[in-house]
Amino acid sequence: MSPTNRRSFFRGAGAALCGAFSLRGLSAAMQESTTQYQRPKLKITDVKTANIQGFHVRIYTDQGLIGEGEGVDAVGGAPGIIAGFRYSLMNQSPLNVEAIWERIRTSGIFAGAQAGQFTAALTAVEIALWDLAGKALGLPIYQLMGGKVRDKIRVYCDSGTDNRNDPQAKVFIQQIVENGFTMAKIDIDNAGDPSRFDRVNWTANNAEIDHMVDKVAFMRESLPKTIELAVDMHGRYDLGTAKRVARELEPFKLVWLEEPVPAENIDAMRDVRQSTHTPICCGENVYMRWGFREYLEKHAVDIIMPDVQKCGGLLEARKIADLAHTYYTPIAPHSQASPIGAMATAHVMACCPNFLVVEWHWGHPAQRWARWKEFVQEGDIIQKGYITAPDRPGIGVVMNEEAVRKTLPPGGRWFE
Repeated sequence: MSPTNRRSFFRGAGAALCGAFSLRGLSAAMQESTTQYQRPKLKITDVKTANIQGFHVRIYTDQGLIGEGEGVDAVGGAPGIIAGFRYSLMNQSPLNVEAIWERIRTSGIFAGAQAGQFTAALTAVEIALWDLAGKALGLPIYQLMGGKVRDKIRVYCDSGTDNRNDPQAKVFIQQIVENGFTMAKIDIDNAGDPSRFDRVNWTANNAEIDHMVDKVAFMRESLPKTIELAVDMHGRYDLGTAKRVARELEPFKLVWLEEPVPAENIDAMRDVRQSTHTPICCGENVYMRWGFREYLEKHAVDIIMPDVQKCGGLLEARKIADLAHTYYTPIAPHSQASPIGAMATAHVMACCPNFLVVEWHWGHPAQRWARWKEFVQEGDIIQKGYITAPDRPGIGVVMNEEAVRKTLPPGGRWFE
């Protein structure tokens, strides 16, 4: 881009963004500018998907730029769903991210567009579009989202252990300390607890609750006081058990107790929250801002936990965070994504004033950690418990294809 064109573009963008964050203004500034990629003429030519350790999308353009996106969990039928998105993608400008997202979402009203596989697939596409927009403009995604309010994104580590009888416990806990994490999380739900009387009913008896509390006590004893602790129950217990556990755990001053009851009954979650001083967290299986609205309106949670790789995408995560911010509720995203998805999440969280911490649980066993460090050419993106959103265009990391191809599962697909 010539200096004159670059100056004119930023004058236009600055005017569009003056006073308030404006996606329409930003889009207009994009379309009025020109670059070596001829931004106004940039068109989508193809979309391909891969099943690696997660679900990945690549969107191709007529100027050779490629956008990378990732979806997680509810992606079993995603390749077929995305094939159905092609009509709404082909020959479109990838710079019009929200217009494409809204067109696909509203056209899928009878296909599950409010949750589940449809939204998880759309999320992967949306992330790839933002990656493309950033690459075309030569800007990091956080800049397109209104600019960052922080440079580093705090990360917590799923501990990989929660049992004082685990022979690997000391090793795993020491890894948390040595790698500079300031927070850890453990799971205390156990369908295989030998004290259970019934494998179907989820009312925990006294012995089971004692085992849950002992797990928390063990981790609290083992971790330095400077490392905070959260606990997950995976929505597997009934209301009475949830209340009992939440009260029992109050002395440990947890950052949160996660999904002590299933997330689908918002009133029950609110009941748990009102019964305890232990903060309650929920949201990894809640989709888009409409899904979170009632949790916030009913004051059912202290902390929300959308998964940015399935809740609707980067801009949708930003909107969810902004909605939560009006209720003075922090956002702590769930994440089991690869470094590509984790870095995309970091870009959005860099922009959210109410961001608290983001999850990471690739660390155990050790071979998964090795794959994490090799997944992108930039290596391990977590340094001393933080991710720094890069200044490079788009997401800012590049998949290490040689290493990642080796992890392709049997029957996996590679960008077909």
